[in-house]
Amino acid sequence: MQDKQPSGNPPSPPVAAAKPPSSQTLMRGLDIIEAVSEGVVDIADLANKTGMTYSTAHRILSALQARHYVRRDAVHGYRLGRKLLELGYRAYSQVDLTRLAHPILERLARETSDTVHLGYAEQDQVIYLDKIASRRAVEISSRIGGSKPLISTGIGKALLMDAGEEEWRKIYERNAHLLREAVTLEQWLQTMRAYTKNGYSYDLGEDEQSIRCVAAPVRDSSGRIVAAISVSSTVEYMSPERMTKLVSSVQKAARQISAELGATAV
Repeated sequence: MQDKQPSGNPPSPPVAAAKPPSSQTLMRGLDIIEAVSEGVVDIADLANKTGMTYSTAHRILSALQARHYVRRDAVHGYRLGRKLLELGYRAYSQVDLTRLAHPILERLARETSDTVHLGYAEQDQVIYLDKIASRRAVEISSRIGGSKPLISTGIGKALLMDAGEEEWRKIYERNAHLLREAVTLEQWLQTMRAYTKNGYSYDLGEDEQSIRCVAAPVRDSSGRIVAAISVSSTVEYMSPERMTKLVSSVQKAARQISAELGATAV
């Protein structure tokens, strides 16, 4: 005899298994990376360590392998992949760079009384690693960990000096709309050629109308540009004549940081 349904509202229809939200998938991926770092032999071992089902562990592990975060070693099982090694090296380099550069940036800030930045390039953005605030009553909108476009900032243009004209064209095509005033491709290329030849760059209000800055690249032991520094202030403190005078101070500080990173010919 079949049980009767209780009176009242009809029973809800069966609910299909919901796809895990992206945040949950991300956390599971991190759990897998941490488990792999501790050593796992196979997927069953991985599922046991993380508390996931075999199919879930297999699915996420496959995605991590495809992106080179995890690799399969025929002898030792799963191991961390080259992508994590690359990211770890970048993180270490950035921490080391900031530590080495900070005293030099502080000295430059004292000498100029202006805001000093250290940043590196990530895709089409400057990411700020350090900032020494101005002694003047001047507010610069940047922040450590924040970003601004390469194309419109002095520090961004310094980071692009070794990129070459093909890459400059691509940057312009993707980001010209971010410039405060219309600039043709040829004008942009001509500006970058001049900056590269002279080893410094300016922001002449392309990013924020009232801000001016002088920037120079920082190189590592291989001679590669890995960062750039800048001195920034409002237009009232940054006449063309003062910007010209600041070039030597900014370049000197950039060379000192480069020397700390092992650069010899800077």
